[in-house]
Formats: sequence, structure tokens, C-alpha cells
Amino acid sequence: MIRTAKPEDAGLITHFNFLLALETENLKLDKEILLRGVNELLADPKKGTYFLCEREGRVVGQLMITKEWSDWRCGYFAWIQSVYVEKEFRRKGVFSELFRHVQKMVWESPEYCGVRLYVDRHNENAQVAYARLGMKESNYLFYEMEKSIPRD
Repeated sequence: MIRTAKPEDAGLITHFNFLLALETENLKLDKEILLRGVNELLADPKKGTYFLCEREGRVVGQLMITKEWSDWRCGYFAWIQSVYVEKEFRRKGVFSELFRHVQKMVWESPEYCGVRLYVDRHNENAQVAYARLGMKESNYLFYEMEKSIPRD
């Protein structure tokens, strides 16, 4: 079952995001800042939305979407971010269920024009999963300049 996250889910979402950063980028995020960021998003739907997947009576996966306006298409892209699935539930359709939920929402809404996400170039498992769901690699490269998280 997929549901929209509520403020009382902030602790679990923070935990999942901490594990996600550690696992995918070997980053130890500041849990206090992370919790503040999650709480701010949950309090302000303009910032984004978390969707949670429940199995066996507990939350086992998450993804967040943010909206990016495209003047070229006169619509929003739903950007998928902060994807995390508990290890014992991986390869059991949790991400696919979350993705299909977002895809259905986008396809049924005239305000959206598509779905996008970014993936670490070394995360081959994720790339395979996204391709299986019908996503295609974009010809855009992703550049960033960040001030808050020091990297080695």
C-alpha cells in the first residue's frame, strides 16, 4: 500500500534518508539538520511530497517528489528523490509500486508533463531498475555547487 507521509513519519523518513546517504554516497548526514529538512517539507507541500510503501503493517520504502516548472512544456516535472527501500524488501517490487504511484499521478494530472530523477553514475542496480520501469537516460548532465555538505 502506498500512502502520503504525515508529520508523525518524520523520524522514520529521517532514518531512511540517513541510511540512504551512507549507503549510496558514504555520507554521514547531520541528523538534526536532516530532521529539520524533513519536517519543513512535511509542513509545506510546496516543497515536495514523500510517499511511503507499507508492507506487513510497517513502512518499508519511501520516495520523495519535488516539482520543477518547465517553460518549454508548460508543465511540471515530478522529480523523484530520496528513494530508500529496507534491505530485506529490495527486489520485491517496493520501488516499482512507489514509482507506479507517482507515474499514475503524473499521467492523470494536466499540471505535470513528466517524471525525472537523477542517479549516481556508479549505482548500476538503480539504473537497471529505472530502465525496467521504462525510464530512459537523458542527454542532460547534472552539475552542482553545494555549500552545506563537505565531500572528500
